[in-house]
Amino acid sequence: MAKKHEIVLIPGDGIGPEITRVSVEVIESTGVEIKWHEAYAGESALCEFGDSLPHETLAAIRKFKIALKGPLTTPVGGGYQSVNLRIRKALDLYANLRPIRKFPGIETPFDGIDIIIVRENTEDLYSGLEHIVVPGVVESLKIITERASRRIAKFAYSVAEKWGRKKVTAVHKANIMKLSDGLFLKTVREEAVKHPEIEFNELIVDNAAMQMVMNPSQFDILLTENLYGDIFSDLAAGLVGGLGLAPGANIGDEIAVFEAVHGSAPDIAGKNIANPIAITLAGALMLDWIGETEAANLIRKAIEAVLSEGKVKTRDLGGDASTTDMGRAIVQKVEELKKK
Repeated sequence: MAKKHEIVLIPGDGIGPEITRVSVEVIESTGVEIKWHEAYAGESALCEFGDSLPHETLAAIRKFKIALKGPLTTPVGGGYQSVNLRIRKALDLYANLRPIRKFPGIETPFDGIDIIIVRENTEDLYSGLEHIVVPGVVESLKIITERASRRIAKFAYSVAEKWGRKKVTAVHKANIMKLSDGLFLKTVREEAVKHPEIEFNELIVDNAAMQMVMNPSQFDILLTENLYGDIFSDLAAGLVGGLGLAPGANIGDEIAVFEAVHGSAPDIAGKNIANPIAITLAGALMLDWIGETEAANLIRKAIEAVLSEGKVKTRDLGGDASTTDMGRAIVQKVEELKKK
């Protein structure tokens, strides 16, 4: 008898409810049995519970160990702290995993892009430690620890071994930030020595950015600190067709939260035009995590088939298909593939 999984579902803000609904439909079309426990975070939670990250939501994720999360709105230059950061810190989701690949049927100048960005997820400038020194002068603290650097390096190499990857590239600015980035690089080098079968190289962050746009196919796994990883995942996504194709995962020792990389796009919320592929690919990553690899591969193959045909494309991909059109096309392909 197939196992029934229990998973927390956070619809999110803006376009979140629309695209997570599609992701759930696609996941369920594979035949995997899931009991969804809906919880809230972001603006919707703030209005309803007075907190952008209610205790009940964290408690549910801790209980069931896994969540699929829609995008959440983060106020710019003020307002409440990023809920994404709060979730990662509260649950110690120290590894951010962002696979970026070029799909057939998507026109870009590049082919052969298949990169996994492994980003440290809990410290660096995202620690949020800022204060006003005197009026007009603000100090922001960059925190790098050996512990966090070592565990993200170990995680990167575990991904390389599990997914058959051949090279890890560490991205840093240790030529300038000799203590902070220097500690990160020193720790990563120590871990690399333990895995001689996997090629290791290191690039200064500005050089890595240039290399990414000149020859992205040279990269396999990028291992980065928090800020660099956030920037590089968006940069890499732009080379393969945009954030609408970029899934992400926040992973700890026991708990994992899966999400789309993009934001909540409030300007198009409710218009049924958002691309649901990123959150659906995040759902496939989630299925991998819970051992439903066959179903995960089924979803990826279905998305690849839809994009290859080129008949159904949302606006960000150069078409005019709606969110529901795209979801319907993927579900149809899943059903077709199940019969083969």
